[in-house]
Amino acid sequence: QVQLVESGGGLVQAGGSLRLSCAASGSMFSIEGMGWYRQAPGKQREFVAHINNGGSTNYVDSVKGRFAISRDGTKNTVYLQMNSLKPEDTAVYYCNALVQTTNGGPTRSYWGQGTQVTVSS
Repeated sequence: QVQLVESGGGLVQAGGSLRLSCAASGSMFSIEGMGWYRQAPGKQREFVAHINNGGSTNYVDSVKGRFAISRDGTKNTVYLQMNSLKPEDTAVYYCNALVQTTNGGPTRSYWGQGTQVTVSS
């Protein structure tokens, strides 16, 4: 099985920074892409950032210029550097990965359990 574990969430004041980490483990042939989503209370989960296997990135407009997504050399860990945090960034942040577990097998979507980010004003 594939498992994604997030870490790095916490409580910060507006204008502060946090770095989230997501480590993927288990039987994997390849990771097609990894990304971050977030869900605030009473709202639907929304896309935040994504990085593909070639290193191309994209972001939701509200975080452009403030957040940066990256991957480590082993390609099984993704990070989200969050700067200039705003109260509206408060949410549970979830890691997502598109994983091919075997050569020639299907690609499936996996989710982490989430990490809480709270930004106070």
